[in-house]
Amino acid sequence: MTADPLHRYRINRQEEIDSAAQYMAMAEGEPDETVARVYRDLAAMEEKHAAFWEKQLRDRGVDPGPRRMSWRARVLSWTARRFGANLILPTMAKREYAGRNTYLLHPETTGTQMTGEERDHARVLQAMLSRQSGAPGDEVARIEGRHRSASGNALRAAVLGANDGLCSNLSLVMGVAGASANPRMILLSGVAGLLAGACSMALGEWVSVTSSRELVEREVAIERDELAAAPEEEREELQLIYEAKGLSPDEAKALSTHLLANPEQALEVLTREELGLDPKTTAGSARTAAITSFLLFSFGALFPVAPFFFAGGRIAIGISIAVSSAALFGIGAAITIFTGKSVWRSGGRQLILGLLAAGVTYCLGHLFGAAIS
Repeated sequence: MTADPLHRYRINRQEEIDSAAQYMAMAEGEPDETVARVYRDLAAMEEKHAAFWEKQLRDRGVDPGPRRMSWRARVLSWTARRFGANLILPTMAKREYAGRNTYLLHPETTGTQMTGEERDHARVLQAMLSRQSGAPGDEVARIEGRHRSASGNALRAAVLGANDGLCSNLSLVMGVAGASANPRMILLSGVAGLLAGACSMALGEWVSVTSSRELVEREVAIERDELAAAPEEEREELQLIYEAKGLSPDEAKALSTHLLANPEQALEVLTREELGLDPKTTAGSARTAAITSFLLFSFGALFPVAPFFFAGGRIAIGISIAVSSAALFGIGAAITIFTGKSVWRSGGRQLILGLLAAGVTYCLGHLFGAAIS
């Protein structure tokens, strides 16, 4: 925590402004009105916190100025509006959990409810994340928050997929360039690496998703048989689950009895609550996963090989390194949307590691090329 109080106030204010804007964007991108209302309530609370820090600045004679979102908040807000709230929910949940006790360190918040409210935010988002599709209003207040991994972010996976293609093909192209200056050989190797890597990624994703779907179907079938054979035992298990989440025994019994009155609804709830699986979303589409992986890997792998389509020799190698360097830095910077780290640090680290790998393969290619010739 910085010793300069004005700097602290500005940082805290900006974080609250960003959070409020992102929650409002999540509300706009959420089709379930009950869940959207929860996001709007969270946004209103964050706006109140931003106003608190603005008052701290004004009390010290500093004009806080107009409220503006950071570039990260703009990207995440646009993503939530365009693709839905669930896409950035893991990122928001992880940040709220990490910062749930931050205000304990600030003397200005002593005697306020801000620390407790931030902890409530973390608990609410963890509960919503555990359900994947959001949480009904009453249940949000009842579920005891539990820390779960928030790394399952589709956007992060997309960035890393493109990074795999870029780094692997850059290393391949530089290795071949070190062994042979023939531009046609380098181009052929780069295109082959792009296609081979993209097909491998696509096949791997198809097998992974297909296996996951088959596992879900097997677990659901087992749960269906158990429900048909011993409905009362399944009801008792469901009651215990709801009691563990904070409901009273009477409430849990009434809810479990009501759910088991509809066998299909009971099966869906049991599968989700008892097994931690959601048949509608857990597996996903194997075809979509394969195509997406193929395109993302190909996109990243295209940067190092593209210059060799229209140039040759050292000029093409130089352009390839320059274009790939820009892409490496851009991918490292894009990852900071989710991590909140410095753009220059993350981008620079990605650039150095990518170029280091390319340099090693270039040297190895040069040695092997000299040995063979």
